[in-house]
Amino acid sequence: HDAKPRGLLRLGSMESTASVRLPAPMNEYLSRYPEVSLELRIGTPRELAAAVREGELDAALVAEPIPDAPFEKIPLYDEELVIIAAANHPPIKSPHDVNGRPVLAFEAGCPYRQYMEDWFASSGEMSDRVIETSSYHAILGCAVAGMGISMVPRIVLKTFPDVKLLSVHTLPPEFNIAPTVFIRRKGAVSPKLTALIEVLTDRTDLNAGLTARRKAGSIAMQSRAGRQQAISPLAKTGRSKSPKSGKPELRASVSKTSADPSVETPSPAGR
Repeated sequence: HDAKPRGLLRLGSMESTASVRLPAPMNEYLSRYPEVSLELRIGTPRELAAAVREGELDAALVAEPIPDAPFEKIPLYDEELVIIAAANHPPIKSPHDVNGRPVLAFEAGCPYRQYMEDWFASSGEMSDRVIETSSYHAILGCAVAGMGISMVPRIVLKTFPDVKLLSVHTLPPEFNIAPTVFIRRKGAVSPKLTALIEVLTDRTDLNAGLTARRKAGSIAMQSRAGRQQAISPLAKTGRSKSPKSGKPELRASVSKTSADPSVETPSPAGR
């Protein structure tokens, strides 16, 4: 067999990873191996894992939790999660400090949305309204405009020119780490994948504090796993049109917004 990396590499990635983490290592990879051509697909971890499992992608970079059984996993990055809000927002140390303001989030299936749901569920608090967006630029822009708060990887703030118009609030250890892993189907071995793993893991060494943060993230993941039966406000009630009396803090209406923070339209019923 030819041991030289060549041919089409079908790689999946989350938006945040593709925009911030991948440019440098992929530039290095394609420079080393010019006979490899790259096809990149952006999606949620759920979508990308399904594509890898079905053979539509060779590999993907996704945030945990991802089922172990079908995949070989290689830890790569531990993303620090933070709460963002408008610059004049009071300090946010717990969900109580959100005071019912709208929540900015991707559609269900985004792991960072799940982490935010867990954070809210830990105190039984929830905003009356969820504004769903399709990109980090929309989330950041809406936060600057004062339309709501969100939970995002701190690293995406590096790409945002108006970061000074945001306030950034840290999370407690059980919620502030989101491990990102490289996945491929078990037994799927090829020179191009082996070479890619080598480049990605070499670059991972630059991620300062990875080992300690990975340990903290592992503990946090176990803690979250133990709360799977707890209330998950966005997932359970995020599609309702309006809060009902009695427990308004645990129900949310859902709106959709375009990349323009001034545009907000209702989410289609039953979607």
